[in-house]
Amino acid sequence: MDTPNCRNRCVGPFSRASCSLLPALSVFAALAPASGRAEFAINLQPPASGLAREIYDLHSLILWICAAIFIAVFVPMLVALIRHRKSLGHQAAGFHDNQAVEIAWTVIPTLILLGMAWPATRMVIAMKDTEKEDMTIKITGHQWKWEYEYLGDGIRFMSNSSTPKEQIDGAQPKGEHYLLEVDHPLVVPAGKKIRLVTTASDVIHSWAVPALGVKQDAIPGFIRDTWFKADNPGTYRGQCTELCGVGHGFMPVVVNVVTPEQFAAWRQEQKDQLAAIAASAGKTYDMAQLKTIGEKVYAANCMVCHQATGAGIPNVFPALAGSKIATGDKSGHIDIVLNGKPNTAMAAFGKQLSDLDLAAVITYERNTWSNRTGDLVQPADVAARRK
Repeated sequence: MDTPNCRNRCVGPFSRASCSLLPALSVFAALAPASGRAEFAINLQPPASGLAREIYDLHSLILWICAAIFIAVFVPMLVALIRHRKSLGHQAAGFHDNQAVEIAWTVIPTLILLGMAWPATRMVIAMKDTEKEDMTIKITGHQWKWEYEYLGDGIRFMSNSSTPKEQIDGAQPKGEHYLLEVDHPLVVPAGKKIRLVTTASDVIHSWAVPALGVKQDAIPGFIRDTWFKADNPGTYRGQCTELCGVGHGFMPVVVNVVTPEQFAAWRQEQKDQLAAIAASAGKTYDMAQLKTIGEKVYAANCMVCHQATGAGIPNVFPALAGSKIATGDKSGHIDIVLNGKPNTAMAAFGKQLSDLDLAAVITYERNTWSNRTGDLVQPADVAARRK
């Protein structure tokens, strides 16, 4: 089942609302009924793992400490301001220093901070304890999609936002999981310790699923790791939480937690699909087949930048309709899609897509909109141009 607060955007274990509102408002949320908290979207998402529960409990503990400090400091201050104001005839006291008070207001806050630092440090250490994992998944952030690779299994796929463009443009009502739905979710078994190894191919991204207690930056050239163990089967949603460019808001994370038996069946299905893709690399396809596949690949990987009409975004992303690349030499078109273009937003798709997907999308671009080259690009043509 989906987490009830899945539409709340969270940064780390904290929701944006809880980061921006006053502590007193958060205290009110903690005292309110559960349904009220969900409605006001102030509290954290319901935890779905042991790690997330510890984060939730630590957050609640720190919140109550902050509330107690707030009351202990501001209530006496308010009483003093009201009862000893000048309009009632009170005169300012003449004392200057009080060594005992100064020692007290130095020692007591220090002890409070040390008391909060101990469980917080223990929590951070636990979040970094990736030993004795049952499975390791490599996550690579791209502008603007996630790549998942199940190390040791040979399973690798891209995960793109699947929210319809009509909803984004306002032509249709927003769906239940608007901007929080993908075409290929991460699938893991319940009750297993999943180690996540993160990196990025372009800029800094951040893979976050608050209900599972996970937030880990993905940094180009670096390998970072974290872990989670989901308690029960269900669907848990998150987002990239590091501003990573114009498509940042279209980079959701969806984790499907299933039973171990269901996961074994899913893993075998993925291996069968990869074998079928490998077998298809040597086949020859006609124009209709390539354009049908290419349209789907274009929608998932190219449309954010180059638009559904191929018109691009003026002064930002070039148009493909009528462009020299899409209507010129076929090998040059293949090379730029395979290897990208340095110092631009044009990513290299050679490691992201199969030969068939690349052949199909290039054929689609060369024979759609005003482009009518008649060229067919086969998987073998792409394989020959790989460096």
